Amino acid sequence: MTVDDERPDPDALLEQLRVEEEKAARGKLRIYFGASAGVGKTYAMLLAGRKLLAEGRQVLVGVVETHGRGETAALTEGLELLPARQVEYRGRTLPEFDLDAELARLKPLVLEGQPRPLILVDELAHSNVAGSRHPKRWQDVEELLANGIDVYTSLNVQHLESLNDVVGGITGVRVQETLPDRFFDAADEVLLVDTPADELLSRLKAGKVYMGAQAERAAKHFFRKGNLMALRELALRRTADRVEDDVQAWRSHSAITQVWSTEAAILCAVGPTPRAEHVLRSSARLAQQLGVSWHAVYVETPALQRLPDAQRERVLRQMRLAQDLGAATAVLQAQDKVAALVAHAREHNLAKLVLGRSPALPGWRRLLAGRPLYERLAAALPDVDLIEVGLPPAVGQRPDPPPPSPACEGATRKGARYGLASAACALTTALAWPLQNLLDEANIVMLFLLTVLGVALRLGRGPAVLASFLSVGLFDFFYVAPHLSFAVSDVQYLLTFGVMLAVGLIVGQLTAHLRYQAQVAAEREARSRALFELTRELSGALQTEQVAQIAQERLARELHGRVQILVLGLDEQLHAPLPLQSVAGEEEAPDAGTARWALDHGQAAGLATDTLPGSPWFYLPLAAPMRTRGVLCLRPRGLEAVLRPERRAQLDTMASIIGQALERVHYVEVAQNALVHIESERLRNSLLSALSHDLRTPLAVVYGLADTLAALPGLPAPALEMSTQLRRESQRINAMVSNLLDMARLQSGAVRLRREWQPIDEVLGAALQSMHSVLAGHHVQTRLAPDLPLIEIDAALIERVLANLLENAAKYTPPGSRIEVSAKIQDAQLQLTVADDGPGLPAGREEALFEKFTRAQSESSIPGVGLGLAICRAILEAHGGRIWAERSALGGAAFVLTLPLGQPPALPREEEMERTARV
Repeated sequence: MTVDDERPDPDALLEQLRVEEEKAARGKLRIYFGASAGVGKTYAMLLAGRKLLAEGRQVLVGVVETHGRGETAALTEGLELLPARQVEYRGRTLPEFDLDAELARLKPLVLEGQPRPLILVDELAHSNVAGSRHPKRWQDVEELLANGIDVYTSLNVQHLESLNDVVGGITGVRVQETLPDRFFDAADEVLLVDTPADELLSRLKAGKVYMGAQAERAAKHFFRKGNLMALRELALRRTADRVEDDVQAWRSHSAITQVWSTEAAILCAVGPTPRAEHVLRSSARLAQQLGVSWHAVYVETPALQRLPDAQRERVLRQMRLAQDLGAATAVLQAQDKVAALVAHAREHNLAKLVLGRSPALPGWRRLLAGRPLYERLAAALPDVDLIEVGLPPAVGQRPDPPPPSPACEGATRKGARYGLASAACALTTALAWPLQNLLDEANIVMLFLLTVLGVALRLGRGPAVLASFLSVGLFDFFYVAPHLSFAVSDVQYLLTFGVMLAVGLIVGQLTAHLRYQAQVAAEREARSRALFELTRELSGALQTEQVAQIAQERLARELHGRVQILVLGLDEQLHAPLPLQSVAGEEEAPDAGTARWALDHGQAAGLATDTLPGSPWFYLPLAAPMRTRGVLCLRPRGLEAVLRPERRAQLDTMASIIGQALERVHYVEVAQNALVHIESERLRNSLLSALSHDLRTPLAVVYGLADTLAALPGLPAPALEMSTQLRRESQRINAMVSNLLDMARLQSGAVRLRREWQPIDEVLGAALQSMHSVLAGHHVQTRLAPDLPLIEIDAALIERVLANLLENAAKYTPPGSRIEVSAKIQDAQLQLTVADDGPGLPAGREEALFEKFTRAQSESSIPGVGLGLAICRAILEAHGGRIWAERSALGGAAFVLTLPLGQPPALPREEEMERTARV
């Protein structure tokens, strides 16, 4: 990154123009945003619509949910209400927004250049009825906007996807209808409609939020004061985040460089010293106390690029620590760290800059160090607060110890470079000596400067400095009178020597710097090319084995070592898709236990880490967006691949790319398996349906013949018993066939619910009556909560569910066992439980019992084919409910089912009933 080029990017300007043109063609979206229902979002939206209508704007009401609030409904008077599309769904007719009709009506007006119409669409996160054009209402709004139609809408904070789990943890209610944050952030306007918690509770009690029993349930569960205060804080913070993004966009668009202290976000400057960790932790604590975001930045100058690998590895660890502490991190490449920090602070509008205090230096070192960083930053950022963190106690006032001396081999190489520099100067002297009578002294000086340039280009900075001093000394000794002496006869030669030395040092330093930058750029380009090639090859992989083969071959070639990819299988165990290539002298394979530790903890392990550092293998988890997909095992030839920061960053990026490729392949396999499963289910249901129809006729004949045989006079006792047994078994087979047929109809969606408002006690009583003979040998108790509301169900199907559960309880418990049926209101749902004190459920198979053709005991004398519970689940899911199995408080099995509570119709008053009776 460079910080000295502030000219606008032409490509960015063209892209900005394109985005502005597209935005001008789209409709405008305004979202009325609130903490919960009842704060007044719909009311505010309708008020704004009426105001625009009075100004002559075409305002249409697409969807408005008044929830029985009279004052809200009154605002719709005078506004054009768009007709809703009636959709049949599970035996009910539901109104939905008619997107196609409105597009056909309004799109021609927009294309003709007429004033844009405005549509009011309430409850943005609403899920459309199955069979609609889009599954979500926000997608309908997106299409309206794409066709140039303005939309006003409303949204509660609990419907934002990023906050869904947070709200669920606060309120205990997980909202199923969510909205992507990207759509919320893309809105042209967001208006916060805010109401204090106490006022909202007063509105709830007054019936201005929900009506009747629904208001009572809301007050007991969702609408508690603590919940409302927390939701209000979330809504305020989310709105503030959006406003901050708008401020940043405006600053960028207007090229404003001055820092605006709106959020007071923090910038932490990270250095290569051990004190940086203390500075990072102090910055994290400060950001937490202020409740603001913070950035951690390390500026890598050319001088810092030449630090030993140990210090650069320390910087890498410190940046990871900053990420763990919640910072947004960045590594900036720049010539001047002050300019880089200033540019980053202004670009991200960071109002506070935190840096560590440097230890006290002796006077002569203070003079050589120049102006302190703190003062330079204060002069460059007069509008930013500078915070200097004190030294950690363990450091005291002593400066950092010098880096360890290089190894003998490195010292030998360094000495060889200085020797070559000395030899180059001597060779230049020898070549120029015979030509001293033919060349002017200035030309000989040029030869020495050329030597310095070549040394700097080939051998680096230090040898170039030596060559500069040697060139001045050799020129004085051999070519300046008196010859073969360092004495100077003419004082002017002192200026020549000074200029020669200065030019040599400057040219040498600049050349060495350019050489180093060229090396860094070449290495960076090689790493980028390796990442590109790995990504390109993995993009075409369709199987896990292909991903593993490409990754192992590419990494082994790039990192010069042995590589093995371990993939997490469906059994949650690590497997090697490909065998490890054997190498002479390196027979040790990766350790499965260490690889598992790296997978479970999401951290690197093995070589050069804090976990089992003595291992020759390096283990790196393959993290993907959804979960960790495996472990990369690397046995490098040297430590450079895992210790050098650039190599380690490249290895981390490669691991991330491989993890994403494995996840993509995994979901491809999941989709293929799901498709096969769907086709097999469809085929099985077709076979079951056909088989059931074909078996019913012969079963009816068998049952009729058995019944006729039993009615014959004078039939012997053995024959009468056989006819009775034949009739009983035909009835049982007929029940099985009915279950098969019902299962096929439920799976195909052919069953239409006949919903009616029913008291659950009557449905339960009918189920108990139908199972009277089956339950004769058991003690049955019912515990129903008082004042259970009416529920909208298909009474015949729910009776079938209860009958199946009661029959199972009777079949799988010994005679004399206790069976208890209870009903209560739990979390705005009706909860029914059928429990017994029998032997209980098989451990770990509670969920598997609800699969088709699954029984508690595969080999049992108890009749059945394992379809009863599957039918129960299908019926309840059709009603929008759930069913699960658990251990009962009685010691046996318990089957719990839930049904959603609706808003039952109002019952007629007693006076009206009496008047109707008299008539």
